[in-house]
Amino acid sequence: MESERLKIFDEQYNVIGIASREDVHKWGYWHETFHCWFVDAQYIYLQKRSGSKKDYPNLLDITAAGHLLAEEEIKDGIREVREELGIDVSFDQLMPLGVLSYSVRHEQLIDNEFANVFFYMFNGDLDSFQLQHDEVAGIVRINNKDFIELWRGEREEVIIQGFEMKDNGVKQQIHEIVGRDIFVSHDDSYYLAVIKGLEDRIVD
Repeated sequence: MESERLKIFDEQYNVIGIASREDVHKWGYWHETFHCWFVDAQYIYLQKRSGSKKDYPNLLDITAAGHLLAEEEIKDGIREVREELGIDVSFDQLMPLGVLSYSVRHEQLIDNEFANVFFYMFNGDLDSFQLQHDEVAGIVRINNKDFIELWRGEREEVIIQGFEMKDNGVKQQIHEIVGRDIFVSHDDSYYLAVIKGLEDRIVD
């Protein structure tokens, strides 16, 4: 995976070359990602990252996301939904939020992303997900308004409900109260842009 080839960009989103994924995160090159948030009228859905992941193991993250390879276009990122969640979604079903740029440093990783962010109006239930276990350990959902208030700093904790697949194949139910520390540390500006999208398009 670290040898994957990615397009790299200057800060104005102009292509300047190609580099390995390892070098992208070592040297902090700007690169493209695809983010797809599953939402419905009541909930926003998040994945629980696998405990075997090198970065951010066991934390809550975007429902489905991944890097765009050097030869891929933005629409090709839809493959992440099928690969990680086992759900077939076409690109024309997505609601674009736009390109969100942000920078995060985590231990030895420098992550400078141009994230192509989308909502998908999900009409299934938690049993619809068939997870790629080495990438995704589980799926949880959070009430939309609670998620908005959490990232606005208007509450300290939210209730998450969902499931986690254990190594022995048993599906363990999740019903917990958690704070922001259990989420992947995307820049606050990223989360604020997502909750603005929720308010503008989803939440009454």
